[in-house]
Amino acid sequence: MPTALITGCSSGIGRALADALRDGGYQVWATARQAGDVERLAAAGFTARALDVNDRPALLRLADEMQASGAGLDLLVNNAGYGAMGPLLDGGADALRQQFETNVFALVDVTRVFFPLLRRSQGTVVNIGSVSGVLVTPFAGAYCASKAAVHALSDALRLELSPFGIAVMQVQPGAIASQFASTAQRQTAEVMRADSPWWPLRAQVEARARASQDHPTPAAQLARGVLAALERRPLPAVVRLGNGSTALPLLARLVPRRLLDWALRKRFGLLRRL
Repeated sequence: MPTALITGCSSGIGRALADALRDGGYQVWATARQAGDVERLAAAGFTARALDVNDRPALLRLADEMQASGAGLDLLVNNAGYGAMGPLLDGGADALRQQFETNVFALVDVTRVFFPLLRRSQGTVVNIGSVSGVLVTPFAGAYCASKAAVHALSDALRLELSPFGIAVMQVQPGAIASQFASTAQRQTAEVMRADSPWWPLRAQVEARARASQDHPTPAAQLARGVLAALERRPLPAVVRLGNGSTALPLLARLVPRRLLDWALRKRFGLLRRL
């Protein structure tokens, strides 16, 4: 039985992937940060472990445990992450750094720690990116930048890990039903203050935080698509799934930059002077 390790399985995409991979015949090690989420994953029959992807000692302990268990590692899914929303300059370098710590730096660290197990099994790495890394929007600059970095790092890893028989696939979801929007809205409220130059546009900022839940694709449907892609040979380098996952990158590629900027400025109230 192949073994999969998934980060960020408390809900949404991570939990759906855990369910789909288990149904597809994998032994799933499902991780989450909060004790209550870990308990629910264990009750559902997963090998559940508490894990904060920013905690390197915890990563090393988990890798040691998996190695000692003899489970091997056929599939690593780097899913853990969040979306920092709000004007880029409101959050500043601190918010940007925090966003990259979880969405980018941790992805590299997780893959590095589990590389020996992946090498032994000649396994596969799946990195969860986003169409937001392809079509950049206002009020999500830190998140968009982090996902663009995930895409670039996935391309580099795909090349660099190939001599070891390790494959890399990136998934670029569109709008997927999850807790992403509610978490993003809470974080937006923490960042934006009444003295922000963008305070008059707070409704538009909140609209961007909710955008991922505009006609979202069920997470289970995305998970089934990922599982199907994993069975294809050759393994696709990039898989786009979910509402908007095809249309938005197409807009980014085909629409002239000036026209696209105008449309985005209009959508988010940025045509008027503040």
